[in-house]
Amino acid sequence: MLKPDELDIRIMQLLQENAKYTIKEISSYLHLTPTPVFERIKKLEADGFIKGYEARLDRKKVGKNLLVFCQVVLESHHRDKIKTFERDVVQFSEILECHHIAGNNDYLMKILVGNMDEYQNFIKNKLASLENIGKVQSSFVMSEIKSDHKIPLNP
Repeated sequence: MLKPDELDIRIMQLLQENAKYTIKEISSYLHLTPTPVFERIKKLEADGFIKGYEARLDRKKVGKNLLVFCQVVLESHHRDKIKTFERDVVQFSEILECHHIAGNNDYLMKILVGNMDEYQNFIKNKLASLENIGKVQSSFVMSEIKSDHKIPLNP
């Protein structure tokens, strides 16, 4: 796997901007013919630089109004207990992201639900059902200032 060159980086930037760009549109932006652009995209996919394509939905329009950052501290830091927690937590669709972090907490999770009742149900019936949960602290998002999923790429 080679390091992407400036042209690969520009292709990835364009696809992050709009994954629905056609090969023809990308070729036009880059002043190239479609064939080399197609080949580069396929190589970027094969090498794992491009992991997939997805539609970004408006969470509020689909009824997911409550965004929560939840910090979790485990009771035990034994390797098997950590693996079990991580295996179990990925099964919950409400959890958009889960990060093992350093500091006072062990995990930081980004959770999306419809409302406070749904969040309470998630905590009581799902998260609290996992063994090894020591402490849970929730921070509720009042407004999103910036929500960007684009990875900055510098050619």
